[in-house]
Amino acid sequence: MKNNKFNPKENYEKTKNQVGYISLEQANSQIYTDMGFKSGLEIHQQLATKQKLFCRCPVGIYQDDDDFDAEIVRHMRPTLSELGGYDGTALMEFKTKKNIIYRIKNETACTYEIDDTPPFPLNREALEFAIQIAMMLKTNIVGELHITRKQYLDGSIPTGFQRTAIVGIHGEIPISNKKIGISHFTLEEDSCREISDIRHTRIYKTDRLGIPLIEIITDPDMKTPQEVKEAAQYLRFLTRASGKVRVGSGAGREDTNVSISGGTRVEIKGVSHNNWLPKLTHIEAFRQKSLLHIKDILLSRVKKPAEWKLNHKIINFGVSDVQYKPIENAFRNDYQLVAINLPKFKGILSHFTQPGQVFADEIAGRLKVIACLEHPNMLHSEDLNPVFNDRTLEKRKKLLHSKNEDAQMVIWSPVEDLQTALETIEERCKMAFEGVCSETRKSLRNGTNIFERVLPGADRMYPDTDSAPIPIFAEYLAEIRKKVPQDLKLRLNQMKKWKAPEDTYIYILRNNLFFIIKKIIKETAYNPVFVITTFAHSLKHLEGKKIRSAEFKYELVSDLFNFIKNKGLAKRIIGKMLPIVYEYPKLDFNSVLKLADFKTSPKNKILAQIPELHKMFRKIRINKNPEAETDWIMGQLRKIALGNIDLQNLYQIVKSSVAETGKEKK
Repeated sequence: MKNNKFNPKENYEKTKNQVGYISLEQANSQIYTDMGFKSGLEIHQQLATKQKLFCRCPVGIYQDDDDFDAEIVRHMRPTLSELGGYDGTALMEFKTKKNIIYRIKNETACTYEIDDTPPFPLNREALEFAIQIAMMLKTNIVGELHITRKQYLDGSIPTGFQRTAIVGIHGEIPISNKKIGISHFTLEEDSCREISDIRHTRIYKTDRLGIPLIEIITDPDMKTPQEVKEAAQYLRFLTRASGKVRVGSGAGREDTNVSISGGTRVEIKGVSHNNWLPKLTHIEAFRQKSLLHIKDILLSRVKKPAEWKLNHKIINFGVSDVQYKPIENAFRNDYQLVAINLPKFKGILSHFTQPGQVFADEIAGRLKVIACLEHPNMLHSEDLNPVFNDRTLEKRKKLLHSKNEDAQMVIWSPVEDLQTALETIEERCKMAFEGVCSETRKSLRNGTNIFERVLPGADRMYPDTDSAPIPIFAEYLAEIRKKVPQDLKLRLNQMKKWKAPEDTYIYILRNNLFFIIKKIIKETAYNPVFVITTFAHSLKHLEGKKIRSAEFKYELVSDLFNFIKNKGLAKRIIGKMLPIVYEYPKLDFNSVLKLADFKTSPKNKILAQIPELHKMFRKIRINKNPEAETDWIMGQLRKIALGNIDLQNLYQIVKSSVAETGKEKK
């Protein structure tokens, strides 16, 4: 007899195939064309100013989580926009009933940060830096800068809003096969750094708050995940190439927006590495395709979606429940255990959405964020790794008067959060009838994403009445234009002319080393590839293995090249000197030579050793290959030759000598 029992794992695989999910590696451009894939970028980069944007506190001084002088507590409430509406994100954050705690260090914050003082005049150094980068992006600079307020009720800014201003609009950048439009370019203040977010308490530190930040927003012109990465790389190189941005962990962050035909814009936040972008955008496109498939299934079952409702019952903790640790903990904390019936949702909870995720995860994510129920926060009748046995599930179905096409859930919640939790579940299920929700989601390392908040709308923006408009005159722009660095595309072309290995581009452009390298090549006439690989291979390798001294600057490498040239040393001695300079940058270069065990030796003295080495090799010779003799002699001479004679020239001399010796022997 055929077993018709529903199998969640089989349903996951079946729906995955129905959606047509394939891995990024298997996909081609036609796949994305067929889906109507579109993506844009939002790049955030701190500016390398000395002070914050709207006060005079210093930047770049960071505090540990437990290092603070005071704490303040805030409760955020939404405000009406100019048109009399509330922003959806603000309403969602208000629903979470969060206690926001700020840990303040006197060294890096003042009364402005906690909204006890109006803003100081805008930091003009930051404005100039921002305009320079806006010019590099070929945007049209505004004639008058207007400061506006962008509402944030997640607590990341104590005022509840971020001060921001549009600097330029309608620019462009090139990628390999086309140009990508820049929608607009803004200057704004950075937010706090989150320490923790557990239940109804979120803790921040304020050392990053107020640092000048630029935001570059592209048009949704990227049609494949690979184009998204390429555009992100170009923007990263461009901002670094300006020489006006901060570098290091947290100084730059990016978000990407993705949509497909029939879907809607979803913002994926917190992309830490450009290499993540192809997989993140690829998976999000298929998540939206999966949600559209779920929509079609539900609409075929439910004729009046607006009337759809869940039903629930508060139940007693049973023996089988408290065998599951999270429910056992809930029982001890006097939580309520609730069984929920989802009419017509059979097969939906285990429907594929992302690799390793199902629709039930969409609900669980919102329960965590909106109802503040920490993971794990629910079990359901279609768990891929079931906790409840069949007997318990049947018992719950009977209690809820479930029908064959229904699905069931169990959640556990404090009494005060239960109503929010039930509303959150019903709201997300009703959204499933519409397809894709406009959301902000958080990126994960494996390429998937989770719910973060409702996507903000225009209602969160309003004028800042504390700040007067700032006129930007043509004469001021003309002065700034003189300081704008060389176009990034010209740098890339020059690196190609130098025949720089492609694996060096990212390191050189990311660290804004182009002009240092150009200077070294001009002053020393060394081979460009040698200079470039000294930075992008040797120095990069050191950075991955040794702790960098705070005093080490890239300009020191330029000084080191000039020292070697002026001293008449062979250039490859830099390989022995560089690690010492990297760790002890205050040492003079002559002392570095001594630590490297370098001894001056005349060229003729080195070459005079070759005949004797020939004789020694013949006595120990095993390999008849002439190259073996050349390599062995080079190995014997290398230590004394390094820095005294060019090793490539020496190799050719030894090779010729081996060949001549071979002729004499014959």
